[in-house]
Amino acid sequence: MIRIRRSDERGLAQHGWLESRFTFSFAEYHDPKQMGFRALRVINEDRVQPGQGFGTHAHRDMEIVTYVLEGALEHADSLGTRSQIHPGEVQRMSAGTGVTHSEYNASREAPVHFLQIWILPEREGIAPGYQQRAFPREGRRDRFQLAASREGREGSIVIHQDAEIHLAELGAGARVVHPLRAGRHAWVQVARGALSLGGDRLAAGDGAAVSDQARLELEGIEAAELLLFDLA
Repeated sequence: MIRIRRSDERGLAQHGWLESRFTFSFAEYHDPKQMGFRALRVINEDRVQPGQGFGTHAHRDMEIVTYVLEGALEHADSLGTRSQIHPGEVQRMSAGTGVTHSEYNASREAPVHFLQIWILPEREGIAPGYQQRAFPREGRRDRFQLAASREGREGSIVIHQDAEIHLAELGAGARVVHPLRAGRHAWVQVARGALSLGGDRLAAGDGAAVSDQARLELEGIEAAELLLFDLA
């Protein structure tokens, strides 16, 4: 079964310096039918204007993953971490027992465009932690690249949940297949371009929940970038 969540169905917040699209309920946007999918709780697509950002704020008991599409995002947290996140890098902050952080557009000239993803941890009260890693683009051209997993397989970042995040960039006509083990589910999020999933067209901002399928078959309709979440 494939259930599609179209880009224009998502929640929208516009604050001048920030434009956000919410795949699932978040902040002032609430839809009881869109409270997440399995352990995947948040997919926010944010565009932040130059020199602007989110001031210091607190989180706990959440795995927060950031994926930058354009620009650079500056991160600072109460663990002492200071970093910039660029396209092709994946950041994971485990909020655990509690952490504060801030996120700002690192540029004074260009906006930053990124996805912020929240995944419920497999247990509460873990120690806060941070990890960031660059994934070479050639590793996801017309194939899946494992970017996050519970065990940190294949050099992926570690998330404290039985979940995986795979990245792919497809050229027009390129096909990829992802098998789903029995009892597993998947969420496909299109970041750019357009692709076909089981014959359904998905464009930038569209997402799809997949259950009761043995495999996913995706084909680029035009150059496309996507994230695939393999979930228990």
